[in-house]
Amino acid sequence: MTDRPTPARTAVVLGGSHSGMLAARALADVADRVVVVERDALPASPGPRKGLPQARHAHMLWSGGVLAMEELLPGITGVLREAGANRRPVTTDIVALGSRGWFRRWAESHHVILAGRDLLDATVRAGVLADPRIEVVERAEAVGLSSTEAAVTGVRIRPHDGPERTVHADLVVDASGRGSQAARWLIALGLPPAERREVDAGLAYASRLYLAPAAARDGFPVVNVQPDRREGGPGRAGFLLPIEEGRWIVTLCGTRGGRPSPENDDFVRFAREDLRHPVIGELLEGAEPLSDVAFTRTTVNRRHFYERMPVWPANFAVLGDALAAFNPVYGHGLAVAAQSALLLRDTVRRHGWAAPGLSRLIQKAVSRPVGAAWDLAIGQDVFYPGATEQGPTLRDRLVTAYVDRLMHTATGNGRIARRVTDVTSLERGAGVLLTPSVMLAAAVGPLKPALTAPPLTAEERKAAGLD
Repeated sequence: MTDRPTPARTAVVLGGSHSGMLAARALADVADRVVVVERDALPASPGPRKGLPQARHAHMLWSGGVLAMEELLPGITGVLREAGANRRPVTTDIVALGSRGWFRRWAESHHVILAGRDLLDATVRAGVLADPRIEVVERAEAVGLSSTEAAVTGVRIRPHDGPERTVHADLVVDASGRGSQAARWLIALGLPPAERREVDAGLAYASRLYLAPAAARDGFPVVNVQPDRREGGPGRAGFLLPIEEGRWIVTLCGTRGGRPSPENDDFVRFAREDLRHPVIGELLEGAEPLSDVAFTRTTVNRRHFYERMPVWPANFAVLGDALAAFNPVYGHGLAVAAQSALLLRDTVRRHGWAAPGLSRLIQKAVSRPVGAAWDLAIGQDVFYPGATEQGPTLRDRLVTAYVDRLMHTATGNGRIARRVTDVTSLERGAGVLLTPSVMLAAAVGPLKPALTAPPLTAEERKAAGLD
């Protein structure tokens, strides 16, 4: 008697951006064929596309996401560095004014990868699509799920050049971003509406690309000015990130009543006069603008709690911004997407395709990094007027009060700064902030006096033309 061949496994991923490509790479390790369905035509080299307007704004990839990407695409960090991306140690090369003061530049605990979003996406996409098991259907819109009473069996797509058709699949993963139709599709399958929470601080953000002064194009630190909600009024923040080709990408943002202008002529003025410290505006005085201001208000924090659904369809999962979209200011979306893709692969490997409730297991697994980033994102946003209908919960108030105390302590205690960056880098869970030694240190407060100015070195100030 001969063994029957094992049926080929096909997975479909909706969305060809960062989340979708990493999900496709993850599934290629456990499926025979992976089909990525993307609405846009994907550029062959780094370049803009219609479906990714946020690419014009600052992005950073925290080391928690870098480690996950390395699991999926071994050597990707080196490939990104060769393409021009920068690596900056945290907090060694971070000049940051937090809500409770300037952070010192402690020895490296974690790191970030900095690049323009077009370069990041193109590099990751090239690595993913080098796998012959992965194919892309471009310029095609996903219009609904196909299903039986027991399970999702595929997805209906509408190509730009042909009639609607169905792509059959053993697993459909929605990584289509903020525009996801998953909530509507689930209702169409007869499921109850999923629990959802939105926290909208009314943030708008404006970004512009600059050529750094010649002496500051190599090794310049990240510069970040954060708001202090205790001051009342709008929250305003600014980020200067050194990216490829000696450029700085600068993003300025503000909540209702304190938003930056979309006008080119007001960009530096806002950085100098409206942020809590003028350092970013001062740095821009010596830099050459390379682009007009890109402006957006699409910054609402939105989370679907699909993992809490009483019933969940077989063969369907939701990842990335389709599951939870964060205020981009906190820079966690890219890392959460990478960690979620890795959990997707590992969950299928651990339980097997035939495991009962596999899709629910996937959804519960990816809720872990989502939940960690969600708590970090809404911790400040929920306190701004109009962010939620009910205002901050008691839990929100207690968590934020403790985090404020930790941030104060971290300005003058290197051990606590490391614990905080354990969490903000998404390398460790928030539980590390609740150990007795950390809580005792928070009660004691900072061990060093507060800094009174940005901790730029004399060489950095000279290179940027500040002296």
